[in-house]
Amino acid sequence: MEGIIEAILFTMGDSVDISRLAKALETEETAVRETVGEMQKEYEKEDRGVRIIELDGAYQMCTKTDTYEYLIRIAKQPKKQVLSDVLLETLSIIAYRQPVTKLEIEKIRGVKSDHAVNKLVEYNLVCEVGRLDAPGRPLLFGTTEEFLRRFSVQSLDDLPSVDPEQLEHFKEEAEDEAKIKLHV
Repeated sequence: MEGIIEAILFTMGDSVDISRLAKALETEETAVRETVGEMQKEYEKEDRGVRIIELDGAYQMCTKTDTYEYLIRIAKQPKKQVLSDVLLETLSIIAYRQPVTKLEIEKIRGVKSDHAVNKLVEYNLVCEVGRLDAPGRPLLFGTTEEFLRRFSVQSLDDLPSVDPEQLEHFKEEAEDEAKIKLHV
């Protein structure tokens, strides 16, 4: 079963839902989960250049992050996108508030967010997840599997929670900053 799972994950490239793996193998999801768990341990123990990661109930084969430097030497096309503070701020709003409209993002940020949202879509960290049932039917945005991969989290539940005291402190700082700007 390990060889088949490895072949499927290698060939597909993207993540494969556990139910699809179980169906292809004609076995139970628990058996697939156990086998993949053993494979993950084996890959780690043997210090292989690839690993299997879990992304929201799906599995994907990918290279280990510490091999990136060597892969770049071969590919000669470093495409590591740098996320600016604006992009990170917009991405965090989407991650914690999804599904969310551009208008809601702009309300939180206080500035237009078209460029930031478009860049995040271009980087495949964010995608359109539907439309809001309201006048104009604005687009709703949410995070992608690439977001989970890039930030090394298995699901949105693994995102760090915001401490309520710290949130209150941020709110006070923002209010103070707004008062200062109004007096200028």
